[in-house]
Amino acid sequence: MSERVIPGSFRDPSGFVFQRDGILFRQINQSYREKYEHLMSSGLYRTLTEQGLLVPHVEVDEPPLEEQPAYKVIRPETVPFVSYPYEWCFSQLRDAALTTLQIQKLALKHNMMLKDASAFNILYTGSRPVFIDSLSFDDYVEGRPWIAYRQFCQHFFAPLVLVSMIDLRLSRLLSLFPDGIPLDMASDLLPRRSNLRMSVLTHIHLHSKAQHRFQDKEQTAVSKRGISRMGLQGIIDSLESAIKRMTLKNKKTVWGDYYNATNYSTEAFECKQRVVEEFITHISPQTVWDLGANMGVFSRIAARRGIRTVAFDSDPIAVERLYLECKKEGDGNILPLMMDLTNVSPAIGWSNQERMSLIERGRADMAFALALIHHLAIGNNVPMAGIADFFGRICRSLVIEFVPKQDSQVKRMLVSREDIFNTYNIETFEHEFSRKFKIVKSVNVTGSSRILYLMENRAGV
Repeated sequence: MSERVIPGSFRDPSGFVFQRDGILFRQINQSYREKYEHLMSSGLYRTLTEQGLLVPHVEVDEPPLEEQPAYKVIRPETVPFVSYPYEWCFSQLRDAALTTLQIQKLALKHNMMLKDASAFNILYTGSRPVFIDSLSFDDYVEGRPWIAYRQFCQHFFAPLVLVSMIDLRLSRLLSLFPDGIPLDMASDLLPRRSNLRMSVLTHIHLHSKAQHRFQDKEQTAVSKRGISRMGLQGIIDSLESAIKRMTLKNKKTVWGDYYNATNYSTEAFECKQRVVEEFITHISPQTVWDLGANMGVFSRIAARRGIRTVAFDSDPIAVERLYLECKKEGDGNILPLMMDLTNVSPAIGWSNQERMSLIERGRADMAFALALIHHLAIGNNVPMAGIADFFGRICRSLVIEFVPKQDSQVKRMLVSREDIFNTYNIETFEHEFSRKFKIVKSVNVTGSSRILYLMENRAGV
């Protein structure tokens, strides 16, 4: 029997998540017993799960991992893929924030409140955000402030304001500050005009000054004044209203309009789609990672077959557009995420184990690397052997497109730089990838010089 504590769940004394023989469980400790019983008996759990806001669970007769503090073991419904806030586009972070506030409002109606408002308590199933920590609920006590207010502002409000008012890429700060962006830093980064927004003035600038004024005494000072239920509701409504009004500036990015500038003819593009479908049929994967997905044209081919697909791209606008389309269409099989393949998400947090690296979250049954390899090899000087090694670690089968030097896109890349890429050719490509993969099939893309390959990992499962 194999069992282990999930490293990201060690902070809360109320309980923790553990895995036993590949099955996920959550141990609830005696210290949380009354709160858990209140959650279940008040009707809050039923309301949240029926609305799809909280992952459902079942109570199981399973031995706890740690006997002494244990009260109960539950088995939560698993989410297909673990993603992190610094991988989300603006609208994903915004929807996660609104989901957290909606849960807090419903909790208050059931005389409970969130004691944790961490963005890491939200995961995505396709385009739907869901809260995963059923031990984050505390009893509501009249006059007590919202203990998670500062955490919410640091994890959600501050990064959303920074992204909407300054730069799309500032959401990546959440990978440097996993406990949330410090409010004093957010206050310093924001332009002076941000003081004209009452919500930003209140929840960031004045909030930051209050933190410095009271420091450890801040919570005590607020508690002595007390806050009514109506006042608490007012804070939540203020945050919710401000976040709903937030929008992105109309910014263009390098790949946000890729398909309108591509060099594919209609014939070539249709051929490529047809071949990718044939390769999917041959393998019948349950999971697909589309690396360099852009607007997700090929992700959709997999998703239409009911395949859980993660669509990665480094361009925030491309990810934003794909997410909004999936949300509008109710597509639950595509999860769009921001990811720079030359700097993929690392393992971070305590002991480098709280948040998993991208590679730790594989292997996918199938990966797509379409119109990608020239960007890695020529655009970023990654050796062909290194590219093959990377894909060998993340997938069982691979659909990859080789783009030769005579292709117009490669020629454009080489216009402004010296061509030092003597080994960028079909022979080197096939040699290096053959070390990690068995080449099952190759197909010339009609009307172009490109070649599509289907490969199977030599390491198997």
